[in-house]
Amino acid sequence: MMMETDILVVGGGAAGFAAALEAAERGAEVLMLEKLSETGGSSAMSGGCLAFAGTDMQREQGIADDAALLARDLKQLGGGAADDALIAVYADHQLETYDWLKAHGQVFAPGLEASSGQSVPRVHTVDPADLVRLLAARCRATGKVTLLTNTAARRLRRDATTGRVTGLLAEGPDGALDITARRGVILASGGFSRNPELLAQFAPACEHAVFVGGEGNAGDGLRMAWALGADLRDMAQIKGTFGKHPTDELNNHSCLCVYKGAIAVNQDGRRFVDESLSYKLLGEACLRQPYGTGFQILDAPIMASGDNEVRILDFERRLEEGLFIEADTLEDLARQIEVPEATLLKTVADYNRFVDAGEDPEFGRRHMVHNHGALRRIETPPFYAYPSTAAVYGTYCGLRVDPQMHVIDVFGERIDGLLAAGEVVGGFHGNAYMTGSALGKALIFGRIAARTAVAA
Repeated sequence: MMMETDILVVGGGAAGFAAALEAAERGAEVLMLEKLSETGGSSAMSGGCLAFAGTDMQREQGIADDAALLARDLKQLGGGAADDALIAVYADHQLETYDWLKAHGQVFAPGLEASSGQSVPRVHTVDPADLVRLLAARCRATGKVTLLTNTAARRLRRDATTGRVTGLLAEGPDGALDITARRGVILASGGFSRNPELLAQFAPACEHAVFVGGEGNAGDGLRMAWALGADLRDMAQIKGTFGKHPTDELNNHSCLCVYKGAIAVNQDGRRFVDESLSYKLLGEACLRQPYGTGFQILDAPIMASGDNEVRILDFERRLEEGLFIEADTLEDLARQIEVPEATLLKTVADYNRFVDAGEDPEFGRRHMVHNHGALRRIETPPFYAYPSTAAVYGTYCGLRVDPQMHVIDVFGERIDGLLAAGEVVGGFHGNAYMTGSALGKALIFGRIAARTAVAA
C-alpha cells in the first residue's frame, strides 16, 4: 500500500507527539507510526520530571534561575563529552516549551524540587502518561495528524540520485506500507534498552543492571539511520541510574532519596561515592560494589522531607509498600540488612562529623544534590534503609544531530530529509544527565525537528 504525507514521525512518545503537534500547528500534514498498540513509550513510564528554568512557578516560589545557569549545570554534568550546541539549543528553547505546554492545558504539580545535576530547584513535575495523552489529544484536534498503531518502521527509503530520505517502508496490520514524506522523516523512536544485542555491544558494564524502558525501545530508528551512515554519539556513556529497588516491580521509577540527605553504603556498610553526583554516576559506582547493590541510609527527618507529588521522591508510598527497612536503632538496622554493625555505626558517625565540619574528606560531598542544599546529619530515629541497585531507564546516546535536528553522517554531512528527536538522539547528555532533561529534550528537540522539517 502506498501512502504520502508532508512529515512522517516514527514513534508515539513525547518527542513524536511534540513534533507532530508543532508541525500540524504550522500547517503541515503529519503521519505518525507507532509499532505498539498503545502510544506513550518510555515517556509515559518516566518519573514525569521536566527541567525548566526561569519559569513563573520558580519566580512565585522565590527561586532565582535562568537559561544561563541551566546551561552551566548541563555543561558541568556533561564533563566535556556533551555537545555545547545542543545544550545551547535546550537552554534557549526550554522556557518557550514550558509556556507552550501551559498554553495547551498542561498542569504542573505545585512543588518544585532540586534533583540530579541541579543547582536550584527546577524539577517541574507532571503525570507523564497524562502529558502524552494531552499532546495526542491536541494532535487529533488539529485534524492534520494521522496516527497508525501496530505499525513498525522497517527501512528508510532515499532517492538514488540525491541521497535525500524520501520516506520509509513499514509493516502494519494489513501488510507492507510504502510511505513517502514530502518534507522529511523525524525519528522519535526511543532508545534501545529492550535490545539485548545492542546493550551487550554498547553497555557491557551494565550487565547486572535492571533494564526499564518502553516495550518498543529496541533501537529501530537508530539502526535504520545507522544503515544510511549516520554517526553516533555518547555510545560509551550508557550508565544505570541509582535508586532502583532490586525486587520492586510496581514502581518503574523508585525513590532516589540520597538527594534529600541520605547516604549510600555497600554490603560492607561503607560509603562508596559522593552522593550529590548525578544518579547516572551513582549508578555506575553502585554497579562496581559487591553484588551491584547498596543501601540508602536515612533517618526520620529525611524520610519526612519526601515529596509525594514527585515520583522519584515519593518516600511515603514506598514505605507503605514495605520497600523501606525500618529500625529504632542503627544497630538493629545493620542486623536487618546484614551489614557489619560496627562498620555501619562508624560510617554514620564519620559522616555526621563531616557534616558538622563542613568537609567530607572521603568523597568530597558538599551539598545534598549538585550545588544545592546543606548536608544534614543522620541521627534521629527511626532509621531506614532502602535497598538500591542501578536501572537503565534510558540509553542517553544515539544519533548525531545538528542544532536543527538534522541527522549527521559519519563524514559530518547532513542526511537530507532525516531528522531525529528524543532518546534516539545522542550528544546532549555526555557523562551524566540532569533530572528532567531527558523528557525535556524529547519535547524541545521534537518541536525543533518539526520546525526544520516544515521549513524544508
